[in-house]
Amino acid sequence: MYIPKAFEVSERRTLHEFIEAHSFATIVSNGEGGMVASHLPLMLERAGAANGTLAGHFARANDHWRQLEHNRDCLAIFSGPHSYISPTWYANAPAVPTWNYAAVHVYGRARIIDDPVWVTGLLDRMIAVHEARLDKPWPGILPVEFRAKLTQAVVGFEIRIERIEGKFKLGQNRPLEDQVGALRNLEISANPGARALADFTRRHLALADPQSEPLAHADVSTRAPHH
Repeated sequence: MYIPKAFEVSERRTLHEFIEAHSFATIVSNGEGGMVASHLPLMLERAGAANGTLAGHFARANDHWRQLEHNRDCLAIFSGPHSYISPTWYANAPAVPTWNYAAVHVYGRARIIDDPVWVTGLLDRMIAVHEARLDKPWPGILPVEFRAKLTQAVVGFEIRIERIEGKFKLGQNRPLEDQVGALRNLEISANPGARALADFTRRHLALADPQSEPLAHADVSTRAPHH
């Protein structure tokens, strides 16, 4: 991934938090017939490896897992909020349109785990994480035979993270007043994705509420991300 220095994110904690917040990934690898990609939810296991391990499962009918048995090298792409940025939002000219976004790339080697016990444990952990966010979590109770049949229909895998890189392109290369102008227009956008990017930008550039006066005096153009 092309990452200008202004947009580079290398702190492991920040990258891990991003993966956990945006856990639906695109897995890309090179198979016998060329490049192949699958879109899957993944779980990050922080312990046990220097950079952590990703765990997930394929549908057994998806040939992608079989290709990974022969060529284990793969890339997992995690995408965050993104939006178009108009040059009319800037105080400084000349300027051109751009697109702001956040993404994390994970490189590693996949290990296929065709073990119902392991898969069941993974599914239970993933369900617990996502159901905990709901007002009325699903208890996860299923008939034994039905549960076993569903478990047999998937194949598990792990990706030991060998390299991880992050790019948060949020206007850090622009003067402060341009960052503020973009943020304020994202905030009032009718597009939910744009508003999500506004919130993400404010948090990671340590910007205050976009309507507050201190923004005009805070020097955040080179400030490290706020966590």
